[in-house]
Amino acid sequence: MGKPLNIGIVGCGAIIAQYLASFRTLKTVQLVAVADLDPLRAQAVADQYDGVRAVTVEELLAADDVDLVLNLTIPAAHADVALKAIASGKSVYGEKPLAATSAEARTVLEAAQAAGVVVGCAPDTVLGTGVQTARKAIDDGLIGTPVAATATMVTPGHELWHPNPDFYYQPGGGPLLDMGPYYVSALVTLLGPVVSVTGAASHTRTRRTIGSGPRAGEVIPVNVDTHVSGILVHAGGAISTLVMSFDAVRTKSPNIEIHGESGSLVVPDPNLFDGDVEFFGLGAGKWETLPVSAGYVEAGRGFGIADLAATPAGAEPRAGGKLAFHVLDVMESILESARTGSGVAIGSTAPRPELVPLTVLADPVAAGGAVPTQ
Repeated sequence: MGKPLNIGIVGCGAIIAQYLASFRTLKTVQLVAVADLDPLRAQAVADQYDGVRAVTVEELLAADDVDLVLNLTIPAAHADVALKAIASGKSVYGEKPLAATSAEARTVLEAAQAAGVVVGCAPDTVLGTGVQTARKAIDDGLIGTPVAATATMVTPGHELWHPNPDFYYQPGGGPLLDMGPYYVSALVTLLGPVVSVTGAASHTRTRRTIGSGPRAGEVIPVNVDTHVSGILVHAGGAISTLVMSFDAVRTKSPNIEIHGESGSLVVPDPNLFDGDVEFFGLGAGKWETLPVSAGYVEAGRGFGIADLAATPAGAEPRAGGKLAFHVLDVMESILESARTGSGVAIGSTAPRPELVPLTVLADPVAAGGAVPTQ
């Protein structure tokens, strides 16, 4: 009816600052309430955002003026909070992953379908001009039939900068489940759903040393594989090679490359919303930078919620639950393949999200005021 979608946020950790920065610029969403297990953190956010009240989680879930719950809790709590929001008749949008396991994620989607509410999930970085410009180039036939892709993320480990990195090295963590959602979501957006995978995994250390913060020097255990490789076969025939590592030091490989019969694309970092897309055509003498041609301009975290708000009733949002479930299923299957030594057929699928036309959603004039950093 032309009214903004009213948002209530559960979880007021560090990531909330990026969402608040976007919400200040978006006219189609309106933040009304925040909640956190630590009431002081919720109040700190409310104090810096006009018209927002700090409440308990129970009060937020019961609030009549909250249309959608933005779930910014830790991954282990994603399913629990989502199910409670759905039971309260509210749509839900979560940080990645959709849930800690695909089994939990399935219960969320089933509950939402039964309740007639909508599920969305990060990452929405794929809706920015970087991935979307590459997507348009593929759709326009610039590289011909896609043949292959590579996706590479290499870092020596988050313990170098994160003051509390423990969860990265416990079940549910690791480089694939932490960073893989950005890369696999981008690959599905660009090349379509995955039908089978083969994986391999290893870890070089059983302990890590925290490098910053009050716990600097503390040693923590490693109980997950920290280098994961996967071969993904897409429904359209393209084959992607994925490398996610907390063990290697540095790479000069592009974050993502897409290769077709008549050209190749370098796709910018899928953890960002923009960046240059480079093209090398068959018979060309050099790489060229493509003009920005698709995606949400100057996007940030939370634009997936604005996209959800604009999605016609009954249609799947671009950053929707089906895509997030498929991505989680793919990642779990890579790890299963690594454990068993056998290829795994992917039981789920998801529609390749529609292209985002070049669109300006943000209103920079509305972005005044301080943004919390708690």
